[in-house]
Amino acid sequence: MTGDLVMRIRSGLVGLPARTASTARRFGVVVSLVLLGCGQPASANEPPAIANAQSSAPAAAAALQGQPLVEALRRGGWVVYFRHTATDFSRNDAAMRGYDDCANQRLLSPQGRRDAAEIGQHIRGMGLPVGEALASPFCRTLEHARLMLPGVVPRHEIREAEGGDYAGLKRLLASPVAAGGNRWIVGHGTPFRAVAGPPHLAEGEAVVIRPEVTGWTVVARLNVADWQALPPGR
Repeated sequence: MTGDLVMRIRSGLVGLPARTASTARRFGVVVSLVLLGCGQPASANEPPAIANAQSSAPAAAAALQGQPLVEALRRGGWVVYFRHTATDFSRNDAAMRGYDDCANQRLLSPQGRRDAAEIGQHIRGMGLPVGEALASPFCRTLEHARLMLPGVVPRHEIREAEGGDYAGLKRLLASPVAAGGNRWIVGHGTPFRAVAGPPHLAEGEAVVIRPEVTGWTVVARLNVADWQALPPGR
């Protein structure tokens, strides 16, 4: 459409006196540059910019707990992000050669494995839909996720920064989730704090998030013991 308008401006110069045509041509060039430079829509494929949140504490106006929280999760449309459960801090990741090198990573402790499995039992007991089950590709996060939920898919962007920013993680937190399912993510404390703000997640702690395309709202934080206190399924 912009090109057609420029052509009409130029074709209208035919038959004008030389001085008038010269002036009109100069005007036409300016109009062309403005139209070509400013009239192009943004690419539909470009993801929306997502700003970092200021705090990962539940928003007072949106906070949910108890039965209302369980009912909301049953309806679906939410993101539930976990920091992996308890780990053995006598080990670290310094010598790891890759994500599948579990022998050289910090792993879940026996308590961490029990906690992840028990949280999964509570999720099933409350009848909470899964939808997506995603995990950072580290051994401890994958183990937590697989002890808790079926069909776990590893996603590198949960752990890996892109140009100094966790853009992929932010998209997972902000992208809409279809009703009838939830997006469950098992990741790490540091990347989440980097995009969502303090307070830092404890091991095994989860946040329930309402995705909003260009951001998100935290509506609840749940530590390991909180899952047992939630009302069971009806």
